[in-house]
Amino acid sequence: MASGRNFLLIMADEFARHAMGCAGHPVVRTPNLDRLAARGVRFTQAYTNSPICVPARAAMHTGRYVHDIRCWSSAQPYRGRHESWAHRLRRHGMDAVSAGKLHFRRTEDDNGFALELRPMHVKDGIGWAPGLLRDPLGSYPATAELAGRVGAMETEYHAYDRAVAHAATSWLEARAASGGPPWALFVSFVSPHYPLAAPPEWFDLYAGADPPMPKPYAGNWRDHPALAETLRFFDYDRHFDARSRDAAVRSYLGLASFVDDLIGRVLAALEAGGFADETTILFTSDHGEMLGDYGLWTKQVMFEGSAGIPMILAGPGIMAGAAAGRTVDTPVSLVDVFPTVLDATGAPAPSAPRPGRSLLEVAAAPEDPDRPVLSEYHDGGSVTGAFMLRRGGWKLVHHEGFAPQLFDLSGDPDERCDLAADGAAADVLGAMQAGLRRMVDPAAANAQAFADQRARLDELGGADVVRAMQGYDFGHSPPG
Repeated sequence: MASGRNFLLIMADEFARHAMGCAGHPVVRTPNLDRLAARGVRFTQAYTNSPICVPARAAMHTGRYVHDIRCWSSAQPYRGRHESWAHRLRRHGMDAVSAGKLHFRRTEDDNGFALELRPMHVKDGIGWAPGLLRDPLGSYPATAELAGRVGAMETEYHAYDRAVAHAATSWLEARAASGGPPWALFVSFVSPHYPLAAPPEWFDLYAGADPPMPKPYAGNWRDHPALAETLRFFDYDRHFDARSRDAAVRSYLGLASFVDDLIGRVLAALEAGGFADETTILFTSDHGEMLGDYGLWTKQVMFEGSAGIPMILAGPGIMAGAAAGRTVDTPVSLVDVFPTVLDATGAPAPSAPRPGRSLLEVAAAPEDPDRPVLSEYHDGGSVTGAFMLRRGGWKLVHHEGFAPQLFDLSGDPDERCDLAADGAAADVLGAMQAGLRRMVDPAAANAQAFADQRARLDELGGADVVRAMQGYDFGHSPPG
């Protein structure tokens, strides 16, 4: 039987780690997330396991790395084949319900949830098929859309997110009235994912603000041959000018405040339903947003703006014996969500070990800056697999078949200087490379990704058919 504890998992899409007042952002207004952090624990070094929506979500729900479950890209979504935390809770006698974006293949698969409210899955059960075309790597004309839809305007995503909030609050209200066994509710918003257009009232919130503008490039890494291909493919920045960059930044802040307000509504419904004293709450995102830094937008890269995510844990007993608003610097990632849900609800762990660790345990343990975190990218715009290892103050980015990159985050937090070719860092580079290979065989994973993607292309009729697909070269997934 379940332990009697509920779990509320809230996800906002493309939410940068630093885009919260509680994280020190000088302008953004996120009062609901700030209050959540003030009564819980904020993990300052949280990462996605893949800086792209579909693989990241598959990793989070299964607690397994992308190379393990082989959900490599936006056209290879989770289809219920691997046990998710929702599957496990249901087998333990709990209700597991979702409201909002899942980005799995389709509701008809057994994704683990007993009920999917307002689900958003990949387009037509296929997803972004052009991302499979990695050899040779083509072009991506949809990049122009990002700069073309910025500023104060309503989009289909805003209506969708409001509907998700309504579905979640209605479910909580109904559950409070009817009672029932312990539950887990996954509430997943699309905002602040682009288009970088905010509802007018939220865009206007920053009319008189002086937000930080994108950081200029002043590094030594732009000509890295593998990364240069990714930057060429996702050439968003060439479509911007000073006015649209300013509007895009303000829109993103408006979207962060917009989704914070919706999160506040869900938390208010939790409180009104009498669930607050028996519910653990976790807030996170699937990946970050570069927001123009160094001329980069959206995600797909291993820089902190893209790979870094927010992670806040709150609930009964979380702060026992600790100061309010505590931060934890131990590196964590989305694969830690699976064991966290099981730990918080009392559900038994699976017999086969998974790489994650409960965030409740991490928060209670001494700081461990050397805990390794892995992220990987095998989707569109990449000519080879990229693997990131974060450990201590160092970050390694391994591009299979190409030169590595090495950054000293403790001395160079803006990741301006790639030290991989610096002889003084040779010992660190060797140790980081050995650490990465203890977690994954990059060559084998890369070969498997390309093989699986060739097979998927064949299933869809071949590369020429995918190139000719109408309506699949989209800049962002339609909500329904």
